[in-house]
Amino acid sequence: MAEEFSKAVDNGLKLSKRIYFGKDRAVAPPKQPAPMAKSPGALLPTAPMVYAVIVDPGIVDNPDITSYQPHVYGRCDPAALIPLEMKGIEMEVDCYLETAFITVNGSWRVHCVMGSRACDCRLAIPITEQGSILGVEVTAPTKSYSTQLVVMDDNNENQSGIRAQNGGFLKSNILTLTIPQIDGGSILSIKMSWSQKIVYRNGQFSLNLPFTFPDFVNPAAKRISRREKIQINVNAVAGSELLCKTMSHPLKEVRRHAGSMGFLYDAEVLSWSKTDFSFSYAVPSSHINGVVLLESASAYDFDQREMFHMCLSPGDIQSKVFKKDIIFIIDISGSMRGKLIDYTKNALSEALSKLNPQDSFSIIAFNGESYIFSKSMELASKDSVERANEWINTNFVAAGATNISSALNKAIEMLSSARSSVPIIFLVTDGTVEDERQICALVKNHIVNGESICPRIYTFGIGSFCNHYFLRMLAMIGRGQYDAALDVDLVKPQMLSLFDKASSLVLANIKVDIFDELDEFEVYPSYIPDLSSEGPLALSGRYKGSFPESIKVKGILADFSNFAVDIKIRKAKDVPVQRVSARDQIEYLTAQAWLSENKQLEQKVAKLSLQTGFMSEYTRMIILEDDHLKNVKESAGTKVSKNSHCQYDANAQGQRVIILPHLGIGFGNLSATAENTPPGFEMKLPEVAEIFKATSNCCSTLCGYCCCFCCIQCCSKMNNQCATALTQLFIALGCLGCLTCCSEICCSGNDD
Repeated sequence: MAEEFSKAVDNGLKLSKRIYFGKDRAVAPPKQPAPMAKSPGALLPTAPMVYAVIVDPGIVDNPDITSYQPHVYGRCDPAALIPLEMKGIEMEVDCYLETAFITVNGSWRVHCVMGSRACDCRLAIPITEQGSILGVEVTAPTKSYSTQLVVMDDNNENQSGIRAQNGGFLKSNILTLTIPQIDGGSILSIKMSWSQKIVYRNGQFSLNLPFTFPDFVNPAAKRISRREKIQINVNAVAGSELLCKTMSHPLKEVRRHAGSMGFLYDAEVLSWSKTDFSFSYAVPSSHINGVVLLESASAYDFDQREMFHMCLSPGDIQSKVFKKDIIFIIDISGSMRGKLIDYTKNALSEALSKLNPQDSFSIIAFNGESYIFSKSMELASKDSVERANEWINTNFVAAGATNISSALNKAIEMLSSARSSVPIIFLVTDGTVEDERQICALVKNHIVNGESICPRIYTFGIGSFCNHYFLRMLAMIGRGQYDAALDVDLVKPQMLSLFDKASSLVLANIKVDIFDELDEFEVYPSYIPDLSSEGPLALSGRYKGSFPESIKVKGILADFSNFAVDIKIRKAKDVPVQRVSARDQIEYLTAQAWLSENKQLEQKVAKLSLQTGFMSEYTRMIILEDDHLKNVKESAGTKVSKNSHCQYDANAQGQRVIILPHLGIGFGNLSATAENTPPGFEMKLPEVAEIFKATSNCCSTLCGYCCCFCCIQCCSKMNNQCATALTQLFIALGCLGCLTCCSEICCSGNDD
């Protein structure tokens, strides 16, 4: 879909050359990308953008100045996308602990459609990895639209393979929504909000947001104001020191208190931002530390228990990391062929090069069978790493089925003798298997009956055909972490990021003493993972009882000595605890609901999703349309006919409802895995000739006698004027035949 979207934008830019802006023009006509730059993703949005969906090219014109150009015949199939001119943009960012909430307000003008005509408009919102859309509000001159989450009805679920017409993901991080029938010349005001994780690396919190706008969204007129505004608020732990490190835009500090600071950038610009917004800051600390924030449930909360959120930070000093025994379990089934197996091999080779000489490793490649590099753990010497790379190049051939269980059992058996190191299993797969629940039960039993430091399991999912909730649950049971790359191009950076977390553990076997003293509590994740120097550890949940003024967190350091730290308890004043922890709780609860097949847990996830605005597997996003003109007419007693479009419905308030496709990642695809379908594969619509072949035998035989399929395909691409001319020609020939028949039979003067 991303490549099709880029082609549609390319066609739209060519079509936009028809637009005449007069003498009051500030910029040159939109430049086409250089031939070398026309890659499949060259024209994908790198900031929030809006496009006019053009089916009839004849409506493309300046809504203010009629150009009287020759009429364009035919239709755009698929529709062309013309980027709309942007009138203004504002972005506000609120950072809380390890989560950021982003709100963007922008205005765009439908500058490319005649004032008497209308077209659909498509909104594209690029969201970075680990982001979640929270809502969109659109205001047009006569209509307004807003998104809302509803409980998903199984009877209305889209069938797999059906293309979303009103929205969906172009890639894993680009969401599109279609706004129907906006008049030419109208100005759209759009408010969009989403959340994303703040990246922690080298003692700094870093935030990067898509904010690069192409030249062709700059207004053409000279005298139009272009105002760009960015505001960022950072709220960390009260009383802590914050240090601003880097910023991409000229932000001015407007507020600073203990534990919080604010920055503002507000300026008139000649052209919109040409770089993504980036901001980094640090919370200096010389040792492992943390904080627990408490928040009371609101009166409208379905769960009236108190809420807590604990954040444990590794500090900015280079603590000694655990020596590790790591086994890489890599999927080499048939679906991993092509770029995917190459990217995985490159990532694995780079991960091996990062191992310390005292670490030990092995590799298990699996499809229907398992292939082991070494039956015993080998030290990560230069020679063994070179031999491992040679083995990878020889044995990593994508073919066969998928069998995770056998490879996982062998890895657990090989790591059972680890004593002076942390045993780690690093699992990479792109498929779903039938015995996933049995695998989780096996690992759980091994941990309960195992040694003091059981194998940590880090899982990495590729594409949408694997069961990401199985991988999340497996990592949670194994006290590890989970990550994913839904796009093939992200496999190497995301896989290496997860490996960095797994290879830099500084505190293991973490326990919190207060959990045993509370009257009732739930904590997510239920198995506390280890603390890595590559990021803070977050725990959240609900409880009944009372917290003391401080709690004690215990664990084991890299030298296997005992560690304990006192963490202060604070009331959450400036940090919305429920919003910060909602997404993680939804994902952990969804994994538990999948494992236990518990309908009550599914309902709990749905309620939490509706309450916090975060999407889930059991809720669906819809768009509510409010027609202001219709409301005025109805209030005046004028009868207005209802739109009978199949994708619309009406709610009790008279608003039309646009049903969007399910935006969750799902629970895997067994049939796609069995057929070795590679990630990212899309079912293409059949061509016209294939449609005729799929009809009944009688029709296909008749078509075969009448004309060839090439002729049918040619006729399907014929424009209206050519079809009219041919129709008139055939009618004339028919009339000529009738006249000839009459002259020969009826008017020949023959009495017979």
